[in-house]
Amino acid sequence: MTNIRNSAKAVIVKDGCVLLTVNRIDDGHSFYLFPGGGQEFGEELKDAVRRECLEEIGRSVRVGELLHVREYIGANHQFAAHDSHIHQVEFYFSCMLEDEDGEAAATFRGHNPDNHQIGVEWLKLDRLPEVEVYPAALVPLLLARHTGEVYMGDTN
Repeated sequence: MTNIRNSAKAVIVKDGCVLLTVNRIDDGHSFYLFPGGGQEFGEELKDAVRRECLEEIGRSVRVGELLHVREYIGANHQFAAHDSHIHQVEFYFSCMLEDEDGEAAATFRGHNPDNHQIGVEWLKLDRLPEVEVYPAALVPLLLARHTGEVYMGDTN
């Protein structure tokens, strides 16, 4: 039996852009993710998203309201061959950078980025439909500035 993992994610929107991590896998394929990651035992979700942002983007964040909850049951999606053992519950929080000094995201450096992370980028919201962002189901909600239903279910 495999455990269910909690993950805390940051949705950082400023001036019509969203801050995302840029990731690349071995075949050169690039995609975007929201900064964040696994909750540790004894850690509150808000503390997890703060820690993960320091690790991945090298910036402190102020954590706001919970926006969305997404489940990812890997066996149900296009990456089932690799992710069939994964069941993750992701909590997406509205966040703001603590130290907004106008620095370009390309200069952001976390001290412990994910294995496939190659950078950080401010991406214009209207470009989101043109690129590969996970979870893709979050893109239309961001574009519509959706503030209704929080639970997204098992989606990719």
